[in-house]
Amino acid sequence: MTTSPTGTLALVGSGEFLPAIEPLDRLLLERLSAPARVVVLPTASAPDGPGVPERWAKMGVEHFSRLNAAVEPIMLLTRADAESEAMAEQIAAANFVYFSGGKPQYLVDVLRDTPCWRAIVGVFAAGGVVAGCSAGAMAMADRMVDFPRLWRTIPALGLASGIAVIPHFDEFPGVFTNLGRLASGQTRVVGVPGSTGLIGSDLGWTAQGRSPITVFTSKGKKTYAPGEQVPLAD
Repeated sequence: MTTSPTGTLALVGSGEFLPAIEPLDRLLLERLSAPARVVVLPTASAPDGPGVPERWAKMGVEHFSRLNAAVEPIMLLTRADAESEAMAEQIAAANFVYFSGGKPQYLVDVLRDTPCWRAIVGVFAAGGVVAGCSAGAMAMADRMVDFPRLWRTIPALGLASGIAVIPHFDEFPGVFTNLGRLASGQTRVVGVPGSTGLIGSDLGWTAQGRSPITVFTSKGKKTYAPGEQVPLAD
């Protein structure tokens, strides 16, 4: 994790806002020490075209409303949006930030070194939850696989140090058989299936949700069932 973390980080494989993910999101809501104030950011889907971020935002609001949480969308879609102090203040007022999927590199490029990113880090540091699904999970990690160049990783936003996340891990098993070569002494590669999350706090990491999580290191790979601790530090 980052230095002196106090919040909860959730790196989810896929399936945001669908019924199967509800138990995981209930668990995350229970981590909060105050009534939930959720913001949904469909930022990563902006390159997919008009109407797509709006659809994800609507799904997120409906999902968290079903879980009896106060929720609003923040349509942070461009670098100019991320530089907005007004949007940063909206994010800072929340205690649960949720990134849906899309294009991970776009998400990183939009957020890095902006007031909105600093606000997100502040939510985490204050004991809140920061969750990313699919592209959102990739971007929150230290490094990410440079799709479609599967032979290398590139810097991500670094909220979780020392790991790279492969989402949708249950959907493409044959593609990811050689991920061990991307792992090193500094980086562990974590395969996260759908409706499943790698959940981190200052107490360590656990697998939660529907399926096991797979961790690749330079020495091999190991799987961790839901509820198990996932040792990611040396």
